[in-house]
Amino acid sequence: MTHRRLAYFLPDAFDLVDPTFDFDKETRSKTGTANRHRNYQYAHELFPKRVYDGMLISKGIVDPLDGTTGHYSPAQRERIERDGGRAFLRLTDRRIPIMGDCGAFSYVSQIKPPVTVDEVLQFYEEWDVNYGLSVDHVIRTYTATHDHGGTKELDPEVRERQAITIQLATEFFETHRTQKCQLIPMGVAQGWSPLSYAFAVTKLQQIGYTYIALGGLVTLKTKDILAVLQAIATVRASKTQLHLLGVTRTDAMPFFPGLGVVSIDSTAPLRRAFKDQKENYYTANPKLSYTAIRIPQVGGNPDLRKRIASGEIPNDDARQLEQECLDALKAYDHDKRTLQDTVKTLRAYEKIHHPKTDMSEVYTDVLRSRPWRKCPCQVCKELGYHVILFRGAERNRRRGFHNIWTFYNKHLKGLPDEESAAAEILVTS
Repeated sequence: MTHRRLAYFLPDAFDLVDPTFDFDKETRSKTGTANRHRNYQYAHELFPKRVYDGMLISKGIVDPLDGTTGHYSPAQRERIERDGGRAFLRLTDRRIPIMGDCGAFSYVSQIKPPVTVDEVLQFYEEWDVNYGLSVDHVIRTYTATHDHGGTKELDPEVRERQAITIQLATEFFETHRTQKCQLIPMGVAQGWSPLSYAFAVTKLQQIGYTYIALGGLVTLKTKDILAVLQAIATVRASKTQLHLLGVTRTDAMPFFPGLGVVSIDSTAPLRRAFKDQKENYYTANPKLSYTAIRIPQVGGNPDLRKRIASGEIPNDDARQLEQECLDALKAYDHDKRTLQDTVKTLRAYEKIHHPKTDMSEVYTDVLRSRPWRKCPCQVCKELGYHVILFRGAERNRRRGFHNIWTFYNKHLKGLPDEESAAAEILVTS
């Protein structure tokens, strides 16, 4: 088993934090409210050292097909076109590459991709990408039994999606060559079983790709992902390198390099901070995560506001309990309140904002451990116990930044280490 560290690309979704935010007063400065992009910080600006090897930008995020502006305003789009994507992302370190994809999940329900190769290449040029993925069409079916004479008939649309993806990869590669684009082209392999993925990789290699991204793996079990990689290993050329789209499986990562995988991307470390019901705070142990403590803002919780408006809950009572929770946690972190009393206070408010749940045992566990005291990352050092509070975007997103730091510096470290594996890809591609 090889131990070269995987390169980690963070998909961008305009996730920034306000450096002026005061967590005790819960206020921000006027500069913090004036211009979110200019005055807020990306994760690579918040931390003094690198927390990912590159960023991934998706056309589906920047140019939504539903006609909305998405995460980027018209003025911001103009600035991207004028100054370039690297300047917009403030990636001053040229060793941090940008990977671009066409945003296939944004049109997964359509019969054919609504974007052209030329449009995608133009998008890549705007964003100064180092690696550009070919246009693909996501296959949502995975049935490994097809490789072993399974009796269930395969939907013709599935094969058609793979054929479309291979055809567009051919067009992408040729257009990239004739236009003399500077980016490194990446072919995208879509499949529905291990052998169908191996077939796609074979075709992409014949086209000329040496860096291939595997799509459609996000929902698969780890054993199925490994089965796909093992099938690909039987056809993969020695110079061909693999990227896993949207996949971070800590239990399988030690095996990835030996199966040709050099890079991965995922928003999971960030999103789990405020989307997951349990695993909100990562620790150095990939098998141990903590649940954030819910102290919703009375004015920002729709269900709570509705119950207050109906007269079911007095507004003053809710706000008093909310403040008591904040005071209790501050006192506990300063060793001026017992664990039992702190959990009791949290429970009193929980009976109002989530009356059907009881997180007392979970909160006891995280408060007893106080993981923020053990973590050396910039977020935990600056926020202290605030990092474990599930409350507002500034805390929640910073906890996501902590997760990114932990994933990069702890979970990937065993593969290891100081320099960017992405830089090695640039050299060898």
